Amino acid sequence: MAYSTEMMTVDGAKVRVLRGGPETAGAQPLVFLHGAGGHTGWMGFLDELSRRFAVYAPEHPGFGQSDDPPWLDGVGDLAYFYLDFLKALGLERVHLIGTSLGGWIAAELAVRDTARLASLTLVGAVGITAGGETIPDIFRMPVEENLRRFYADQEHAARRVGDMSKVDPELAAKNRGTVTRLAYRPRFYNPDLGKWLHRIDVPTLLIWGEEDGLVPPKFGEAYRALIPGSKLVVLSNAGHAPFDEQRDAFLAAFYDFIAG
Repeated sequence: MAYSTEMMTVDGAKVRVLRGGPETAGAQPLVFLHGAGGHTGWMGFLDELSRRFAVYAPEHPGFGQSDDPPWLDGVGDLAYFYLDFLKALGLERVHLIGTSLGGWIAAELAVRDTARLASLTLVGAVGITAGGETIPDIFRMPVEENLRRFYADQEHAARRVGDMSKVDPELAAKNRGTVTRLAYRPRFYNPDLGKWLHRIDVPTLLIWGEEDGLVPPKFGEAYRALIPGSKLVVLSNAGHAPFDEQRDAFLAAFYDFIAG
């Protein structure tokens, strides 16, 4: 389906937002928060979701073409920003999906305020430890190792290595700098988040790729133990982006979840 791109200002920060969905008024909103690698663009699963929902895929402050505002110091700042984002757009009964770093942001948002949410879906989310362990140190990995761990399909990983030469180096450096500032000390978790996850009072789905070598499924199990009533789905033949490698299975799990 067709989608649009616009720049929107919230909390004094101009951010890039991709939008798509039914032309009829009243479609239920769905917001997707991207991971630490940067905005994923209008991927196939977002296109499919836009057949049912009014889909919003913002680029976080500090990333890509969005502003890097002076108030952005931590992931909690992004949680408050997205609460204001939902309010500014007048969105209610939102299905909020976050992947990796975006999942962490979504979880931090939900422990603060779920009033505008209909559901929460965390995909390969960071933000907590698993049995006291943190995720592997992605900044010490060669690009090839990072992509090998990212994908279950190693041919896909090899193609991505070849595509790295096409990445804008300035935007890549901006994204990496923001991630380092927000999430590296301590590494990709908030020591206080786990003790407040019990406050999440909307239906919560956790989706992991069985072969995720960056944020293994044990982190999904850790989230499941801390979010009351949450459901964990582990998809086979998928890595850190199951919505990409196993799009149909990912969408089936999500549709089954919201139908229930």
